[in-house]
Order: sequence, then C-alpha cells, then structure tokens
Amino acid sequence: MEPSIPSSIKTRFLILSDTHGHELPEECYTQHHADVVIHCGDLTDSSYLTEFRTTIQLLQKLHAPLKLVIPGNHDFTLDTPTFQQKVKSSGLDHREDDRRLVRQVYGDYGEVRRKLFTDDLQQTSGITLLDEGIHVFRLANGARLTVYASPYTPSLGGDWGFQYHPDTSHEFQLDSSGSSSSNQIDVVITHGPPRGIMDYTTSATHGCGRRAGCPDLFKAIARARPRMHCFGHIHEGWGAMVAHWRPPPPETRPHPQDRSQDGVTTTRNEPSHFTAIDHGRSTILSKLARLDQHPGKQTAPAVMETSHCTGDPIPLTHPGGGEQTLFVNAAVQGCSEDFPTHPLWQIDLELPTPRAAAI
Repeated sequence: MEPSIPSSIKTRFLILSDTHGHELPEECYTQHHADVVIHCGDLTDSSYLTEFRTTIQLLQKLHAPLKLVIPGNHDFTLDTPTFQQKVKSSGLDHREDDRRLVRQVYGDYGEVRRKLFTDDLQQTSGITLLDEGIHVFRLANGARLTVYASPYTPSLGGDWGFQYHPDTSHEFQLDSSGSSSSNQIDVVITHGPPRGIMDYTTSATHGCGRRAGCPDLFKAIARARPRMHCFGHIHEGWGAMVAHWRPPPPETRPHPQDRSQDGVTTTRNEPSHFTAIDHGRSTILSKLARLDQHPGKQTAPAVMETSHCTGDPIPLTHPGGGEQTLFVNAAVQGCSEDFPTHPLWQIDLELPTPRAAAI
C-alpha cells in the first residue's frame, strides 16, 4: 500500500512592504524563520542604488529559502520608461557630466534589474524580482505556490513608477473562475490595496480622508478569491483581516441602460467591498488603531504572528474557490512619531501539494 500523501502543507510567510531603504529590528532577522518572504514594494525611498543595496542586504539576512519581491512606485528606476521621462524632464539627458551623475546615483537604464537582481542572487539568496503576471513555485517544504504579482497603483498625478491614472484603469489578469484547481491563485502580491480594504488615508500624501485603493483590483480579487492578498503603499492602512465572501451573484450581461455617455459598456452588480464581502462574518486581526491603544511604541511587537490552518480558530477554507481571503497591509514605514515602524506579518497558511493541485 502506498503511503498517503497529504493534500496540503502548512507554509509560513513573512510579509513586509514599504521599507524605503531602511533596516528592520534585529528580532526580524534572528527570531523568525519562514518558507517564503514577500516584499510588496517600495524597496527604496528615492530609487537610489544605495537604497536598493540596503534592501537586498536586508532580504539576504531574513531566514527563508524563497524571497519574492515586487517594485513599488518609489522604485521608479525599475520602470524604465518612467525613469527615462524623469531624467528628460529634469534636463539631465544633454550633458555628459549630468548623465554621469545620474548613473552614479541611480544607475543606467535597466541597471538595477540587470546588475543587482541577478540570477546569481536568486540562486544564492532566493531573492526573486517578479514581473507582473502569474508565477508558480515548488517550495522547499514540498508545497506548490501559485502567485499573481503586480506593482501597479493608481495615481492622480506625479511621475512615480508603475502608476496609472484612475480614469484609464488597469487590467489585473488574475481571474481564475472557470479554470481548473491547478490554475487557482494562492497568493496575490500587489503594491497597492484594492478599493475598500485597508486603503483609507489620513495623510496628505494620497489625499487625506479618502480611499486610495483600486476598484479594478478589488473586482479581480473578488472574482479570483485567493487564499491571501498582501500589499502596502497606504502606510496608515497597516493591518490584516480575514474577509468572508458572499456567494457570487449570477453572471451579469450588458444592459442597454448600462451604456455610459462615452459609449463604454458596463455591467450591473459589479463586486465592491460593500456588496461582495460579508463584513458581519469577517474578522479584523489587527489594525493601526489597535497598536495606538498601547501606552508606548515599545509594546508593539517587531513581528505580528497569526495562523489560519486546519484546527486554528479562523481557518481558511479554499477547496474549489475560497470562502475567505486573508488581506494583509504590511507597510513597515510608520506615519506617526509614536510608531515610526509597523510590525511585519508572520502568517501560516496551508498550501496544496503539487499532486493535490493537479487534481
């Protein structure tokens, strides 16, 4: 008789975002081990070569065999067209002395990707810079991990990297509805949040007192329903919640009255954070307001730990399409003097084995 093969494997993630070229508390390096580290972007503050090197050294010190990284809007030198436009608009593309200074501080076009995030770095340290799209990994613990990654965030203006105007939208191609279970996405990694999920701003950076998340991203997440969606970008949105999805509505078709003035066809009942999530059955694990309840910042841990496996108080049920998604805003850089840094997230989830994922 063949020994039984487990259908899922407990997998530990260590998740962070928005480190902006700074170091982490020593405890993060010495007391926490994971199967996968995820960095959700803003590796730097100003896209300096020195900041990229600092963040790579940070990632090298974290204990995990695989470390997945995406850029953020501050990492604009990884977005070559934006980098070129910034240099041109600054008038630094005419004189050789100016071009040399740009190369000294920021590197040449494509240099960060070509010379820092190398294949050798991936082999020796497990650090993998992800392009937008779907990626599949066989983990050292035997689990299979399917990831969708995207660095793009909406912006009303400015010349940062990987951004688009909200009026033009962006297509997040992660909808796995109707596909086999082997194609279902386990974890979504984006730099910014979906609309309505830990995206409320209190600072002027993203427009004080508004939701800065992307509605197109939320629609894509609501249809794919991954096990986990992690992001950052909105620092004051730090926190995590297990969202319980409502049953999806019947497939909608375009209606003549749904045609807008510019001729673009829309459909009714598109998912939003109001309609698609059953907030009464959802659970907030932590948020910045709860950290603020402590009398001093020294009481906040360097790493916030939570587990959602079989037998845990809040297990994630996922076979055949998830009933819940764990949303994680892992922005590390703080937005107040009381909390200059926020805790990283250590999260345990169950992932399918390759054989189970193929069934």
